[in-house]
Amino acid sequence: MTYCIYHIPGKKIGVTNNLEDRVTRQQGYTEDEYEVLDMSDDISYISHREIELQKIFGYKVDQKLYKDLKPNKTKLNHMNINVTEQTTTFPCPVNKLKGRLMDEIGMSWDTDHGKCCIDPQSVRWIMENVKSSMYNNERCYVYNKAFARYFDNNNCCNTKTGGLQFSGANRPDQKSRFDLIRAWADERGLYDKGDTKTQYLKLMEEAGELGRAILKEDGEEFVDAIGDMVVVLTNLAELGGVSIEHCVDEAYAVISKRTGKMQNGTFVKDTL
Repeated sequence: MTYCIYHIPGKKIGVTNNLEDRVTRQQGYTEDEYEVLDMSDDISYISHREIELQKIFGYKVDQKLYKDLKPNKTKLNHMNINVTEQTTTFPCPVNKLKGRLMDEIGMSWDTDHGKCCIDPQSVRWIMENVKSSMYNNERCYVYNKAFARYFDNNNCCNTKTGGLQFSGANRPDQKSRFDLIRAWADERGLYDKGDTKTQYLKLMEEAGELGRAILKEDGEEFVDAIGDMVVVLTNLAELGGVSIEHCVDEAYAVISKRTGKMQNGTFVKDTL
């Protein structure tokens, strides 16, 4: 079997053993819209070469080697779902999906971004975020990364890790503010065409706006600048391969154990 490393300029570098199926049919790119960077029958070589090229070209680096990825197909009770690196595809149209999902309550599967499962709450999320396949009206899909992150903020299927909760995040009928920000950014192509350097510069720009608002004692601009900074930080984290929730959880886990005292308007932690 021959493995190909393909490059979609400005988008990604990936590996496949079937260019027509993976790049053209699944992702919608024609032959003149991508290039083949390397080919080999050695899956170990091609797996490490993919990571090397992702670093050279400045793309997000995969967390797992291609050779270590699990098989794509996972069988549920009564339907076969197809799990790829980016999506989980259901073998039915959107208008029939909810009933099929309700028949699969309690089932779970693994993705590169974490464990996903079906319960009444996650069914609601799926139905709000599912998209019809552009190649087959009898199939529909959700993005694994967004679905796995949903479980970070909702106590479903016992997959929650016990992180810090955010306003509205644990209500099954409401997306978290961060989910809404990410959906807004994704729809506008920020994650496909943006990068961490640009978002960092944007963050500094917004920090300047906040400084001016403080100096001018402008309450409206103060709120606006902080809100803009949260939006930028959410997108910066996403482009860096982590979630803003994870970053906040990590920070809170550290500061929650700190002791110290206030000095000149600043909390100074105790030294060991």
